[in-house]
Amino acid sequence: MDLDNVKSELVTREFLAVVLAGFGNDLIPLTSDYGEEPCPKSLLPVANKPLLEYILVWLEQSGIKDVLLICPTSHRSSIYHHIHSDVSSSSLRIDLQTYDDDSHESQIGTCDLLRQFSTRISEDFVVVPCDLIPPASLPLSLLLNKFRVDALSEGSIATTCWFASHIPEKGAHVEEWGPIPSSTPIIWESSTGTLLHIETPDDLDTNVDEIELRMALLSKYPRTKLSSALEDSHVYVCRRSVLDLLHAKPHFASLRQEFFPWLCNLQYQRHKKAKYGKLVNSLTETTSQGLSLQHSTLLPITQVKEIDVKELSSSVPASPTTSDGEHKQHPSLKVGVIIHRSDAGPAMRVNTVHKFYEINKRLLSGVTYSLPTDPKDRSLIDQKAQISSDTMIGESTQISERTTIKRSVIGRHCIIGKMVKITGCVLLDHCVVEDGAKLDNCILGKGTQVGMKAELTRCVTQAGYEVSAAEIVKGEKLEISDWTAPDDDDDSEDAKDTNTD
Repeated sequence: MDLDNVKSELVTREFLAVVLAGFGNDLIPLTSDYGEEPCPKSLLPVANKPLLEYILVWLEQSGIKDVLLICPTSHRSSIYHHIHSDVSSSSLRIDLQTYDDDSHESQIGTCDLLRQFSTRISEDFVVVPCDLIPPASLPLSLLLNKFRVDALSEGSIATTCWFASHIPEKGAHVEEWGPIPSSTPIIWESSTGTLLHIETPDDLDTNVDEIELRMALLSKYPRTKLSSALEDSHVYVCRRSVLDLLHAKPHFASLRQEFFPWLCNLQYQRHKKAKYGKLVNSLTETTSQGLSLQHSTLLPITQVKEIDVKELSSSVPASPTTSDGEHKQHPSLKVGVIIHRSDAGPAMRVNTVHKFYEINKRLLSGVTYSLPTDPKDRSLIDQKAQISSDTMIGESTQISERTTIKRSVIGRHCIIGKMVKITGCVLLDHCVVEDGAKLDNCILGKGTQVGMKAELTRCVTQAGYEVSAAEIVKGEKLEISDWTAPDDDDDSEDAKDTNTD
């Protein structure tokens, strides 16, 4: 028996990934239902690849094997079909669970979801959003190794990551697509990678111009950094005991807006730290030093670029006499943080219409279009069509003669007519654009139909929307309710009928 080959299989599961796939309200109308068919945010195609696939690949590359994927009940069928289809290349073991949520408006919070499914989480875990697209320079193993070292040396309870916010180009923002999310100021100590303060919405409402800090924070951490130009990745590497704290604070709904700002404050509030530190210590112990280091060394050392593990691990306590013995460490309730700079490769959460458009444009920069190799797909592209090199065309898409397409992503099974002009657009699957139409900087939802000689500029459409022939629209969100709602006269007639009853 070759013990070297089975060693990794015998390693106890260290982390469970908890992937949260919500409705995506800020992506409406792209995530609005298509008739009776839902349009899950997690399956929105970015550069013709579902969002969920980017995060599953990221998890797989880190060595994580098991995923708890949580989604609304109405999305279960679509997501189940995807993860069991040929489209998904993931070999992860995925436990798909659902929560009841009657509408897009009444969203359940991330804290509530973790409490609800806490019985399915028996080890340390990583909370991950389904809409994060990380660059190659930000592997998940970077966060996991930071967490491992901090947990051993300081009894850390969680590690997160903030990255440089994307600043849109001048004139690129379309107001009708929705507002740009406001920034969140944070304070951290860079030498130890400790997150110290997160401004909450209540803090910003109370005083938008100033940040109030406790003297205890400044006394304990005199050399800190502050920034309002960073964005939360919503990736949280957590000890299992975080769930115990969530149960102790049942009124918290949001991890980012409530729980983590509170947890950061505990680090320098002595009495509260003692109170909740006892709760955590009485219920859990840190992962053994041997187990953490064994997992850490299973990963290529070339992936660990951003933190000096050798320097951080210099304070790790001596190993116990027995190499596999458990090392008890009283938790410090430290919240570790990794700050990812844009010059190392930009990260982005695809959680607004603007960001969906921007990430598609960004990914096109690394694309060079060439005619399909499959004879059937190639026959659908007319020889007289002009397609720029920075364009992406999905499979089984038909493009007719004298059509021009520049800097665009065209989805699968689309039909593009004759003499169509498409510039800087994103078309999702099954769109139909008839002869002579012009599209400029638009996003067309799944199954959108554009009539002959229609012109759309900087518009975004709901799945299934129909644009009339020769219609001209600029800078609008086009939703099906706009053209299927009954007339006022019909409403009044219905009211009369109701009253007579």
